[in-house]
Amino acid sequence: MGAVKDDMKLKVALSLVLASVSVASAAATPIVVHRDPGCGCCAQWAAQVRKQFGRQVMIIDDRQRSSFQRTQGVPSGLSSCHTAIVDGMAFEGHVPIADMKRLLAQKPRGVRGLAVAGMPMGSPGMEVPGQRADAYDVIAFGPGRQHVFARHGGR
Repeated sequence: MGAVKDDMKLKVALSLVLASVSVASAAATPIVVHRDPGCGCCAQWAAQVRKQFGRQVMIIDDRQRSSFQRTQGVPSGLSSCHTAIVDGMAFEGHVPIADMKRLLAQKPRGVRGLAVAGMPMGSPGMEVPGQRADAYDVIAFGPGRQHVFARHGGR
């Protein structure tokens, strides 16, 4: 009986160590943002992501970003000025950080990422003091399907 308890304790300890290594390695993985070259709002969005995730954010000026978007499964109708990859998920445009974190925690089946089409005023990185925020949707996308993941702004 003692050997069984010791074996169980060892398995629990090992699983705790593996879980902590997995969390630590995800936190150490940099977030990569491909942007239209020279776009200033992308840097503002990336700064918010860096602060909220507590991780390094690498910004790549990418003149071939439309090709990169296709490889990441971003539907052309949801295009914006930057595409970020976080823990294997794609985030197109000015997606709010809270929505990103919710998707990463839930990891719903069939969802490849989130997108905010265009550059809505008031979305993260597009805040302008004194300017009224636009209403916009965050769209979840995956192979062959899209749906509203969240709604923001006045409606």
